[in-house]
Amino acid sequence: MPSPDLPQTASDRAAARLAWARATLHDDTLTLAPASSDASFRSYWRPQEGHGWIVMDSPPALEDPAPWLAIGERLRDAGLHAPKVLAHDLAQGFLLIEDFGRQDYLSCLKPDTADALYGQAMDALLRIQTRVDGSDLPPYSHAFLQRELELMPEWFLQRHLGYTPECVEWDVIEQAFTVLLRNAAEQPRVFVHRDFHSRNLMQTERSGPIHVPCLTPFLDAGPADAEARAWLRNPGIIDFQGALHGPLAYDLASLLRDCYIAWDETRVAQWVEHYRRRAQQAGLLDASVDRERFQRWFDLIGLQRHIKVLGIFCRLWYRDGKRGYLADLPRVLGYVLTVARRYPELADLAALVERCVAGRDITVPAAA
Repeated sequence: MPSPDLPQTASDRAAARLAWARATLHDDTLTLAPASSDASFRSYWRPQEGHGWIVMDSPPALEDPAPWLAIGERLRDAGLHAPKVLAHDLAQGFLLIEDFGRQDYLSCLKPDTADALYGQAMDALLRIQTRVDGSDLPPYSHAFLQRELELMPEWFLQRHLGYTPECVEWDVIEQAFTVLLRNAAEQPRVFVHRDFHSRNLMQTERSGPIHVPCLTPFLDAGPADAEARAWLRNPGIIDFQGALHGPLAYDLASLLRDCYIAWDETRVAQWVEHYRRRAQQAGLLDASVDRERFQRWFDLIGLQRHIKVLGIFCRLWYRDGKRGYLADLPRVLGYVLTVARRYPELADLAALVERCVAGRDITVPAAA
């Protein structure tokens, strides 16, 4: 087996992964099939024979698996359903983890299931924000947020659209970013998953219809009821290794203004208000944070996220060769324009982005 310190070809990596899985599961005939991959360098492999476990391949030089292990343990200790770990080899970057199956929330979300599934997800999010200590995590700081925002002009405007802003346009971008950064700084700080959305939340019931609490019990349940639910089976939560300590509304915006599915704004506003009330009951928010103020926090931290995502989805294609994310750009751009137009201090940014797009099909890559 090649040393983990030496570069591996894809075939070397596959052979090492298979050998480790066979030895760990004591099955010399075991075979692996791709289960899924994500925007990072990790990949997931399911034993075709079915063992109830899945192999995570996280090459240490590219995607250190240690943070994933540590954050997962923290979530499980708080009664959340992060994957259990049967075995791991951190030197090689192989982990044998609980198999959550094939149903992510994206595949389950429909108009008639959305209230139930989002109620379930918000219940988990409230538990994360009240029971999972994030104070020792790296801060989702002003500098970190600004670096994320700067991905948009670099990768979306310049690389994807071929548009280099003029000096006065850079001023518009900088002024808008300042508004967003101030908004983030106003919010209480909590554990932030950073990708708390429908592709990273799993429906873990194995068979039969989806049995989840409806939104009304979510809203009416008091702290005593929450305490009584010692362990939340659903949702299964994945892709949490990048967690930071940051703005309270960030994960809520990631969930309800999902880059992969969109909902009517009236319905989203109702969900946001429902969460604000629960967060106040739980002591996360001061009583002075009214509906309007919390909606602004939600809108603008969501806008920060979507500006970043415009850059990241383009970078995934031009730098990493992952074109599939370009198909989701129109939805993300729609969020950016809708929210920015809603706030006068951000209207110039919306107008600038519209000029840069100029009616183009943004799902088509730029010429090399």
